[in-house]
Amino acid sequence: MPTHTHHHFRMVLGACCFLLMSQHVCNAQTPSVDFQNDVQPILTRFGCTSGPCHGKARGQGGFQLSLLGFDSDFDYDAITKDGRGRRVFPAAPDESLLLLKPTGQVPHGGGKRLAVDQPEYDTLKTWIQEGMPRRLPDAPTLINITANPNALVMKNDETHSLTVTAHFDDGSSRDVTRLAAFQSNEAPIASVDETGMIEAGSITGTAAIMARYQGQITVCDITIPRPEPVASEVFDALPRFNFIDDHIWTKLQKLNITPSEICSDHVYLRRVTTDLCGRVPSPDEVQQFLDDPSPDKRQEVVERLIQEPDFADHWANKWMDLLRPNPYRVGIKAVFNYDRWIRERFHQRMPWDQLTRELIAARGSTFRNGAVTLYRDRRSPDEVATLVSQLFLGVRLECAKCHHHPFEKWGQDDFYSFAAFFAKVGRKGRGVSPPISGSEEFIFANKSGSVKHPITGEVLPPRSLWGNVTVPEDSDDPREVLAEWMTSPENELFAQVFANRVWADLMGRGLVEPVDDFRATNPASNQALLTALGEHFRDSGYSLEELVRAITSSAAYQLSSIPNEQNVEDTRNYSRHYRHLLRAEVLHDAYTTITGIPADFECMPPDSSAKQLWTHRIGSLFLDTFGRPDPNQDPPCERTSDSTVVQALHLMNSEQLHAQLVHKNGTAAQLAESESSPQEIAIQMYRTVYGRNPTEAESELVVQLIEQAPEERRTVIEDIMWTMLNTPEFVIQN
Repeated sequence: MPTHTHHHFRMVLGACCFLLMSQHVCNAQTPSVDFQNDVQPILTRFGCTSGPCHGKARGQGGFQLSLLGFDSDFDYDAITKDGRGRRVFPAAPDESLLLLKPTGQVPHGGGKRLAVDQPEYDTLKTWIQEGMPRRLPDAPTLINITANPNALVMKNDETHSLTVTAHFDDGSSRDVTRLAAFQSNEAPIASVDETGMIEAGSITGTAAIMARYQGQITVCDITIPRPEPVASEVFDALPRFNFIDDHIWTKLQKLNITPSEICSDHVYLRRVTTDLCGRVPSPDEVQQFLDDPSPDKRQEVVERLIQEPDFADHWANKWMDLLRPNPYRVGIKAVFNYDRWIRERFHQRMPWDQLTRELIAARGSTFRNGAVTLYRDRRSPDEVATLVSQLFLGVRLECAKCHHHPFEKWGQDDFYSFAAFFAKVGRKGRGVSPPISGSEEFIFANKSGSVKHPITGEVLPPRSLWGNVTVPEDSDDPREVLAEWMTSPENELFAQVFANRVWADLMGRGLVEPVDDFRATNPASNQALLTALGEHFRDSGYSLEELVRAITSSAAYQLSSIPNEQNVEDTRNYSRHYRHLLRAEVLHDAYTTITGIPADFECMPPDSSAKQLWTHRIGSLFLDTFGRPDPNQDPPCERTSDSTVVQALHLMNSEQLHAQLVHKNGTAAQLAESESSPQEIAIQMYRTVYGRNPTEAESELVVQLIEQAPEERRTVIEDIMWTMLNTPEFVIQN
């Protein structure tokens, strides 16, 4: 019999057998295999429901399953009903395509996934033989899963097995290790294979091993210390300026990592000035700070910098990165007003919880209240929900828009219930009409509006992601309820997310990284410290200034970036300061300050700094080269933080930069025309460019070069400054 005829006959016969068996199976014997608890975990474990296979948006080979098996009803229908049930053959289970394909007995694009002698094969075969029941009458419901052990200290190259246990609502439990999926968030530190076997690498640090089973997640925390112990007296002797140091030193002691030394004064001054105000210190500031014998001078300089207008502009610019829309989409005036609204709040030193509430519940005209531009740019509840959850709660809900989040507990019900908070946002005006969109628009709270589940069509009421906060019937605007819940002192994540962003800006890496991806499977590198930072931020009244003051006053912030033998591999535990390329705006403003010639930006007042720009559409080859966001992104918030060859070539060859350097009114020309001695010029140049005094050898070289060509004094000074501006010490924060 031809193959296609055989399959057609089998398909018809199978459908008939399915009807007969489903009617009489209870008379034969009680089914023992439950689809949800027994079959679906097998499909997930062996990759059938994965993204590259049948779990992709349109399935594979005409056969589609839900991604990672998060929709049991959909998968059951796909297997037993789609194609008139052609994938299962109850009369002869071994002849079912559901078994023939994954075992490689017939051609299968996904290759061989299952062996005939494996227990999972027997489970699938039994399920088909028993009539493919959807749900057994007494089948328990999965509550959660646990990992044993849930925390582990391992030696380098050591292995250890992980056991996963599923717990059900009837009090029963079962070992599901064979059917769980595993993943490490730091594979070089500790990897895990498909059986749950953990293998420690040769790198000191911490890792989280995730186990996933039937939509439930559990984590095993792995710690791998250095093999050489460090005496406790070493850590007892370390400086402890505030609570931050206690948490950092405790973690380092567990890892047997000793921190670097405290950095020198000139390094601290340049570091804290660029971090807090987005500018380099002036030569006078350098001299005054280095000559100051006061033991409290580092705290005093922090207090002075916090009060500067540059502080507000610098931090406002960071947040505008995350909120700033494309002016060609929403309108130039709307974006300008949005930028002004944000900057005014930072200049007013407004508490973060108040700013958040004003933004989330904003109403009014885009020409009068810049905050409402958020809702002009994000025009549907689901668009606003993804932005708000990610920026203010550190929760990436985007995955749950289409399916259950693969690494978290959020599903479509959670996503659309959260989006329902924005269902009543009303708009009046012409809307957006790229690339002009110049009209005014009014944002208000509508009397009606709803969000439906995309699959069931059910209207979902607004519900918080945790805490089950709902909107009272007499509420005029659900957004106000959401804003109050988000900024409540009981909502620890709100404070922790902001504290983590500030920590990443000041320390070079977030305690949670990426900074907007808080989840159990992406734990903080130091959860105790993150909790303490969040509490400190909350107790200070959500004050950015107080949070910055605490971090920059800690000994951990003041560590040198020069590694020692113990911490050279550390990139997550802050045993040293992590060097990084200065932010594009900081570098640009540093160059103009050092050369003494300000930039001329379009659509900006004279002498404006780069951190005051209200849109990335304002042209600047320098800023583009050094990684400012692409204005065509939505939103334009992604920056390039790595050093590139293009950056080096730009510093060396840019005609505009050269023109600033050799300008007749520039710093080099003024030094050349002054009566300063070559030695004094060397000191002035090093304080201007590097924020420090020259070493004896550096000073001697500058003096020698100037004295060798006195008739070309200005050219020599320009050449020296050009060389200094092309060194890593200028572009990198140490």
